[in-house]
Amino acid sequence: MDTSVQEIGTAVVDALRAAGYMESTIGQYQKSIKQLGLLAAHQDGIYTCELGTRFVSMTTSPRTGKFSQQRSNDYRRLIHLCDAYLLTGCVDLAVRQRPSTMPSPKTPEFCQLLSLWGQDMKQRELAQVTLYSFGSMATQYLAYLEAQGIFTWDKADGASVLGFLESLRGQWAETTMWSVVANFRPFLKFMQRTDLLDALALARARRHHQIHEILSPASERIVVEFCRDNPAVSARDAAIVLLCLVSGLRACDIISLKLEEVDWRGSTLGIVQQKTGNPLTLPLPSLVLKKLADYVLHERPETTAAQVFIRWKAPHQAFGGHSSIYRVISTVFRTAGVDDMKVGSRMLRYNAASNLLRASTPLPTISAVLGHASADSTNVYLSTDVEQLLACVLPLPVSQKQ
Repeated sequence: MDTSVQEIGTAVVDALRAAGYMESTIGQYQKSIKQLGLLAAHQDGIYTCELGTRFVSMTTSPRTGKFSQQRSNDYRRLIHLCDAYLLTGCVDLAVRQRPSTMPSPKTPEFCQLLSLWGQDMKQRELAQVTLYSFGSMATQYLAYLEAQGIFTWDKADGASVLGFLESLRGQWAETTMWSVVANFRPFLKFMQRTDLLDALALARARRHHQIHEILSPASERIVVEFCRDNPAVSARDAAIVLLCLVSGLRACDIISLKLEEVDWRGSTLGIVQQKTGNPLTLPLPSLVLKKLADYVLHERPETTAAQVFIRWKAPHQAFGGHSSIYRVISTVFRTAGVDDMKVGSRMLRYNAASNLLRASTPLPTISAVLGHASADSTNVYLSTDVEQLLACVLPLPVSQKQ
C-alpha cells in the first residue's frame, strides 16, 4: 500500500510533539515536509525512497544559489524519519550516531585478526573506552598495511610500524603520540610479534607532563556559591559542576551515572568506572546531594533512560559525549564570572587532586578517591602542587671567580 508524504508528515509532527520537541524545531520540520510534498506532487504525493534520495540532494539555497548546510541537515533528518516510517510504520526519534570515517581493512585475513582481537579484549572485560581505543588503532594499522600493498600478516614488518606512526602525525599533536603508541602496543603483544614491538620502541614516544593550571581558592568559592544559590544555573548543571569539583569524576562516569547508583540515605554514590572497570564508592557532600535531589525531583524530564543526567531537548536521553559535560561546566563558570581560564572535567579533576594534596592527603588515598587502577597513576597530579614543588628547587651554585 502506497504511503503519502502527508501521512508521514502528520505522523512525524505528532511524534515530535509527543516527545516534547520545541515548537521552533517542529516548525523547521514542517517547512521541510512542505517542500517534500511539493516535490512529490508529480507522483500524486506518494513517498518513495527514491524520492527521498532526490530530496536530500537538493542542498542549494534558492535565496543565495549556494550550498546550504542548514538545508542539507534539515532534509537528511526528515528523510531518515520518512524512510524508517516507510519500512516500519513508526517514527524513530532515537539519536543517531555519526557514521565512522575510520578506514577499515577489507582483506579476510585482517578482518579475522580484528575479530579475534575484539574477542580477546571482551574476554578480559576491558572498559568500553579502552575497547574502542585499542580496537581503532589495530583497525587503522591493518588498513594502512592494505594501502601499502601488504595483504597478509606475515608480510608486516618494522618499517610498516614506523610508517604507520608517521602517517598519524598529521592527525595527532606531537605531545600525544605517546597515547597512539600506548593504544597500539597491546595489539602487537596479542599477535606475539616481538619484531614489531621492537620497531614500536624505536618511535621513542614519551608522555609530556606539563604543570596544569588549577583554580584559585577565590575562584572556587565563587563557583560553589553560584551553584548554591543563583537561579541562573539549573540544579542539573550545578550538580554536574559540584560533582566534578569535589570528586574529580571523569566525564564518562558522570554521563553513565545511573539513578540506582546514588545512595540517597547513605549520601554516597557507587559506580563501576568506565575507564578501569573498577568499582568506586564516593561520599556526596550535602550541597551536591541537595542539587542532585532538586534536579531529579523537579527538573529531570520524564524518560525511560536510566542515567541521572538527561538532555533538556527531546529526545530526552543521556548525554552523547564528553563535549556535553565540557559545555555545561564552561557555561556555568562563564556565567559565574570565572572566565579567565579554560575549564572542563579534566581540569577539575586536577583541581580536586590538588585540593587533596594541599590537605596533606596520602597519595594512596588520593588514588582511591580518583579511582586509579594503579597508585602510580596519581604521580602525574603532583605537578599541581606548585608550592611543594618550589620547596624542592635547589639553589644554583655560586661560581667562584678565578
